[in-house]
Amino acid sequence: MNGIDRGWIVFAALNGAVAVATGAYASHGLAGDPRAQELFRTAGQYQMWHALALVAVVVLAGRADGWARGALRLAGWLFVAGILLFCGTLYTLATSGPLPVAMTAPAGGWSFMLGWLAFGAAAFGVTRRTE
Repeated sequence: MNGIDRGWIVFAALNGAVAVATGAYASHGLAGDPRAQELFRTAGQYQMWHALALVAVVVLAGRADGWARGALRLAGWLFVAGILLFCGTLYTLATSGPLPVAMTAPAGGWSFMLGWLAFGAAAFGVTRRTE
């Protein structure tokens, strides 16, 4: 496993832990604010799913070469961007209000969608290695 793959596994593990913590905080720390709870829960769900998607990127990247490996790497970076932009925006909205920079959540949503498309495209180039 190379350095970037290790980095994504560590990032995925940290994001998985944060997603669990935000779920607990939404239930207990934000109990009096239904809107904040919903924003936190939504962000936590997206964060967890995309943390798991990063693990899948690493696993499949080990079986891919050429353009498929590049597509998986692109998917990974897009998932990272989505977590930071989309989830980060929702957490901020729930606790502090609107960000001074507009359209960060939609940009994160687009990153997630483009990441899934790159992930799907890579499936056409992933092979089963017989080493």
